Amino acid sequence: MRLLPVGLALTLTSVAPVHAADMFNRLATFPVVRNLPTDADASKPTVAEIISASEDGNILAYSNAEHGSVGLIDIQDPAQPKALGEVEIGGEPTSVKIQNGKVYAVTDTSPSKEAPSGTLFVIDIASKAIESRCELGGQPDSIAASADGRFLAVVIENERDEDKNDGALPQLPSGNLTVVPLKAAAADCAGKKIVDLTGIADIAPEDAEPEFVDINGKNQAVVTLQENNHLAVVDLAAGKVVKHFSAGTASLDQVDTKKDGVISLTGSIKDMPREPDAVKWIDDERFVIANEGDWKGGTRGFSIFNAGGTLEYDVGNALEHEVVRLGHYPDKRNKKGIEIEGAETGTFNGERLLFIGSERASVVAVYRDNGAGKAPDLLQILPGAIGPEGLLAIPNRNLFVTASEVDAREDGGAGSMVTIYRRSDAPADYPTLKSADDENGLPIGWGALSGATPDASHPGHIFAVSDGFYSTARIFDVDTTESPALITAALTVTQNGEAAKKVDLEGIARRADGGFWLVSEGNPEKKGGATANLLLRTDANGAVQEEIALPESLASQATKFGFEGVTVTNEGTPQETVWIAVQREWKDDPKGMTKLLAYRPSDKSWGAVHYPLDKAESGWVGLSELSALPDGDLVAIERDNQIGEAARIKKLVRIAMKNVSPAPLGSPEIPVVTKTTMHDLLPDLRKPNGYVLDKVESLALGADGSAIVITDNDGVDGSSGETQLIHIGHTAID
Repeated sequence: MRLLPVGLALTLTSVAPVHAADMFNRLATFPVVRNLPTDADASKPTVAEIISASEDGNILAYSNAEHGSVGLIDIQDPAQPKALGEVEIGGEPTSVKIQNGKVYAVTDTSPSKEAPSGTLFVIDIASKAIESRCELGGQPDSIAASADGRFLAVVIENERDEDKNDGALPQLPSGNLTVVPLKAAAADCAGKKIVDLTGIADIAPEDAEPEFVDINGKNQAVVTLQENNHLAVVDLAAGKVVKHFSAGTASLDQVDTKKDGVISLTGSIKDMPREPDAVKWIDDERFVIANEGDWKGGTRGFSIFNAGGTLEYDVGNALEHEVVRLGHYPDKRNKKGIEIEGAETGTFNGERLLFIGSERASVVAVYRDNGAGKAPDLLQILPGAIGPEGLLAIPNRNLFVTASEVDAREDGGAGSMVTIYRRSDAPADYPTLKSADDENGLPIGWGALSGATPDASHPGHIFAVSDGFYSTARIFDVDTTESPALITAALTVTQNGEAAKKVDLEGIARRADGGFWLVSEGNPEKKGGATANLLLRTDANGAVQEEIALPESLASQATKFGFEGVTVTNEGTPQETVWIAVQREWKDDPKGMTKLLAYRPSDKSWGAVHYPLDKAESGWVGLSELSALPDGDLVAIERDNQIGEAARIKKLVRIAMKNVSPAPLGSPEIPVVTKTTMHDLLPDLRKPNGYVLDKVESLALGADGSAIVITDNDGVDGSSGETQLIHIGHTAID
């Protein structure tokens, strides 16, 4: 019995059909830590927030607030970016702009929120020398330069204290827009003009909170006032506001609004302020805003306005639905949804493109602009590092760049990175997995895939499970003959007619009767209540028919590294054995040895063999998955817990089981299996030109010996959300 696919006709029309030549693919990833001086503390967090490029597109500059510096990268060969080091300017750099061989950088030097201050630096790229500086009289947050080289426009935010009075406005002093004339690329500090932005917004008019600025070809600056939910157009030559208007509100249906551990597109938000963050001119008359909703919002999208104040387009819930479809929905922060923060525009070979960045989903959506009054077309969605903040189009080189502000290394994640994409005639290589619509016409929510098994009755189809990141355990039916692979249906694992509770599924094996074996990883050290390692037998509908616990003598030896994979050998015979991989050593195991547990349904007996783990260079090494070959040998995923350049061990291992008999529990000697590396997964994980993903957790072996491997995206919590589904030819595992 198969899970019935639903809503497939709706799925395939969500992204506009485009020629392969219109696609961006990731070309290189540059960890910001590479740019630090040799004597710098590499463990200190790094940031690449706002990024800019030289006119020829060969040099990048980014702001690094954590190190008080401006970083430089050589991308003459964009596939091999080179570190050019960082220039210390102090404070917390917030934004940069390159023009005429100079980096104009602004930094926040405020001693407190009540006493904001900041400085503009002019840095010569060739010598990396600071040529001049201007005191700005407030806390800067964004900088733009006019194309004709006449003006710099600096947003002075003087941001609110979110811990003061629950972040309520007003909190003086107010912000402003500071216009600095340029003369022969030098900043004319004495000639700067302060553009007053108070008194124009309906929300806290006395306390302007400008956030972002961009300049069109007519030397008009558009400024977002985020918390004021307002927009202003400023004539830079005159130093005056010539137009201003509210960003308005948005109401959305079919969005996730509950913090319940379930991606459920059944909620609504009504009349929420857009609260725009980034803004970019599309042409001289229209601009796009990223509606972050950082304060009260959660409008989850972007809008296009014209300079006269008319709203021409709002994406509504459409982009968020596409992010759900790709497994990038940040459910842990669903109050604000995908939190759109970045925007960029650029004309590539005659096509005007919009780039929209989701900070929380760690993706950038690429749209084709179709002109005034027309909806843009979604072309593709790009993966990247965690928290893309700065977006940069380099049309003259067919490049696009992102700068990520999140450094998650302290929690075992990836560091801040600059990611480079190239537009070429190659087809889009991401996503590798997406979902169809459910019976309500909404995308099937998914993420944190942790185990897989083939569907022997339908070649090319597999079943996968998600882990305990979500409160509801689900089994997904995946058609891997599609490109990208397609989740066609999902069912909820149930116990006694209700959704199974307190299960952390880490493995699945299809049974001959259409049901499943599932393993739930236990954690005796879990805060708030220990959980047990469990083997579950379900029917074809995911209803648990039997819950099998470990004997207490073994359960008492468990650590937090529990069940991680399940498979079956000799099915349908008295020797039928359910094999379970334990991730790492338990208390009763020799160092460097973990267990493969053997359960025989015929007599409900337990046995074990020992598996020798490779030694880790750093961190730890363990098992993540288990599958069986037709001859009875087993195949495991063995991996370290390292990410990016530190990753050393990610591989498929064949375990010889001929003449191996599991020892009964409590035996003084447990046989040690022999393993052989069949396939190194590191080249596969490097191929997408991102950073090497840590959690390779799912493996499905086809009857022909082919393999499908899937990475676990941790539910987009401290992760970029990227999922790689990798096809491995059968010759790799013969």
